[in-house]
Amino acid sequence: MSNYCVIGSGISGATIANLLSKKNSVHIYDKARGPGGRCSFKRLNKSKGFDHGAQYISPKTIQFKKFIEKLCKKKILKRWGGKHIYLNKIKKQNKNHIKIIGRKSNNDISKYLIKNIKCNFQSELEKIEFINNKWKLDFKNSQTKYYDKLILTCPFPQLKKLTKKFIKDSFIKHKIKMDTNITVMIETKKNNINASSYLFNDKILGWAAKENSKKRFQSKNDLWTLQSTSLWANKKINKNRENKEKNSKILIDQFFKLIGIKKTKIFFSLNHGWKYSSNSKPLKVKSYWNTKLNLGVCADWFVGPRVEAGWISANDLFRKINK
Repeated sequence: MSNYCVIGSGISGATIANLLSKKNSVHIYDKARGPGGRCSFKRLNKSKGFDHGAQYISPKTIQFKKFIEKLCKKKILKRWGGKHIYLNKIKKQNKNHIKIIGRKSNNDISKYLIKNIKCNFQSELEKIEFINNKWKLDFKNSQTKYYDKLILTCPFPQLKKLTKKFIKDSFIKHKIKMDTNITVMIETKKNNINASSYLFNDKILGWAAKENSKKRFQSKNDLWTLQSTSLWANKKINKNRENKEKNSKILIDQFFKLIGIKKTKIFFSLNHGWKYSSNSKPLKVKSYWNTKLNLGVCADWFVGPRVEAGWISANDLFRKINK
């Protein structure tokens, strides 16, 4: 039985950890407070919250569709109904475009996959070394751990920094520029907007989702998740922490302007910047495995910007490990 360490609990990390755990010992480490990665859920209280990362899943490949259907039957996932208003005239709307979400939150997939795996949260990896055929891992919380095999699922810029001594493969030499996103979560006075989501044709605001429409909770107020365009966020992300209030106001004001109603009272507002949101340009490889070093990498940025891309990359890595 091999001793694996998986860094990251997003869909890539959760998937590869789940696959490996059937015949190996697997531990997961993640710098966040909980699982999900880009499918993270921000809780407002015990019952209410925001899907402030990936908004939904719309499976394309046959294999991933089967996986999602299985989770729907197990009541882990469900279909997100309601009125989804498509205002983006540049992209053609697909009438058959289904939206699948978690029954409780969009990190439900990760939670399901890693429920029997030991997870260590708030553990950010700082440095790796390969000593005597073992991986020495130094974490920012002053912990040091040793593992036989290491799987990394972190964003490309972080991967490059961690592995510059070890990965010489051509994919690491790519100039991958990951898009960013600025998300604002708001709780507002209830209004009569009969919409589950909006996809905008705007330079600043790209998307708005009404959390109430997901039918996970009852609330006398409306909860909205607003996500910027990557074009706008790419210019603002480096100073978003200093300018959170200003950037939030821009997105909130733009939201009310675009949907055409008077701005209502805001009871709660939270800004979250995704510095490494996604990569829209897929690579020629779907994952990386080095047998000599027992080092693997899988992540959505190998394949594309969708949640499905992370699942595809993890399954590809699992096949490589088992060759």
